Amino acid sequence: MRDLLRGRLLLLLAAVLLIGLLAACSSDEGASGDGADNADTGTEGGESSGDGEISGELEIQYFVGGYGDSWWKEVIADFQEEYPDVTVTEHAGPNINDEMRTRWVSNNPPDVVYIDGAGSSETQMVEDGQLMNLTDWLAEIELEDGEKLADSFIVEPATYDGEIYSLPLVFDTWGTWYDRAWFEEEGFEVPTDFDSFMSSMEEIKEAEGIEPFVTSGQHPYYFLRGMLYPAFGAAGGDELLNDLITGAEGAWTSDVVLETMKKVETMQQEGMIDSGLGSLNHTQSQMNFLLHDNAFVPVGFWLPNEMANDTPEDFEYGFIPSPMQDAGEPYAIVPDLRPLAIAEQAENPEAAKAFVEFVFSRDYALSFSEHTGAIMNLTEVDLTQSDNVPAYLVEANEMINDPEQVQIYHKPHPMSADLETPVGDALMSLMLGNMTAEEFVEAAEQAAADYRDQ
Repeated sequence: MRDLLRGRLLLLLAAVLLIGLLAACSSDEGASGDGADNADTGTEGGESSGDGEISGELEIQYFVGGYGDSWWKEVIADFQEEYPDVTVTEHAGPNINDEMRTRWVSNNPPDVVYIDGAGSSETQMVEDGQLMNLTDWLAEIELEDGEKLADSFIVEPATYDGEIYSLPLVFDTWGTWYDRAWFEEEGFEVPTDFDSFMSSMEEIKEAEGIEPFVTSGQHPYYFLRGMLYPAFGAAGGDELLNDLITGAEGAWTSDVVLETMKKVETMQQEGMIDSGLGSLNHTQSQMNFLLHDNAFVPVGFWLPNEMANDTPEDFEYGFIPSPMQDAGEPYAIVPDLRPLAIAEQAENPEAAKAFVEFVFSRDYALSFSEHTGAIMNLTEVDLTQSDNVPAYLVEANEMINDPEQVQIYHKPHPMSADLETPVGDALMSLMLGNMTAEEFVEAAEQAAADYRDQ
């Protein structure tokens, strides 16, 4: 009996030891598994390897227009070298916004989107809940020198009720372009304000027999952003710009807006605006400008790069901020930013964040100017250190950073397409002589009221 009890005790002890050993093994495996899970991003379609590397497919959508795509190709190639476990799928081209619309509508968007070009609207995407809120994450991002990215923008990100949904990549500004070589040869005046703008156009019209000013009638926002935003900023400051862009009640019928639109009406009545602009798209208007069918065109910094293959050999690009301000006032510019954003429904948000963070560096900022002839939205980038940055951009950069020459005004965010489209339609009617300035401001005010009621 004693031997039997002893045997049972031994069996029980062995069982207890075995259970303890199995529990320990299970605990060790669980700890190892938790560590792997912590290293993993835990994101669908974008799992990290066990050592914390970013991996998976990363889809990037970017518009290819006047800036071309060579800079994008360089950055993406460098990113893939830095993150070899990531497979980048590019969706790019001049019509990419239309081509990708179905995916956005069906909540299957790419991970990263560069918002630019026809068919895109940052404000509309925010209003539709398509973009990730980046407010908290932005505070964590540092440049290569340890400086906070949030403190290194030339112009701060757009905000929507205090929240940030995109990071401004490109600092562009619309301005008025002319042929510097032609002006110097003929002795034409380079405008410094609206009065000298009118006198210069009168001189050119009489000497050359042309209507001096041209823009794209098919895309009225070229004139709205390129000429009117600076005029409104100069006349009423950031507050007026904010009210006009957000459709605040009474903003479009204010006295200061009517006075500005009277300037446009004067340009039209005195025959300074190309009477055929209604049928012109942006490239046709720019081509007419290059051929001296017109003398002035409002476009952003992408113009020389976009028209490189069509620019005459003796043509020399000259740029000034659009001269719509009154005499004695500095030029006015309103930066037109092109942002990067991450989709709210991104399949691989961790890789998306890694790419966005990778792009924002001063080395790539200098490279961007070399590739595109435009400026990336980062401070302390010395464009003079590269011989590949065009002279007009170096000059414009110096001018923009001189407060005695140029006053910078800031819009809160881009105007919604739901407001910009009807305002643009009314603007074309005014520029073609089919509407008075008084009728325009009433039409714009009605458009703002309709926008507020949505």
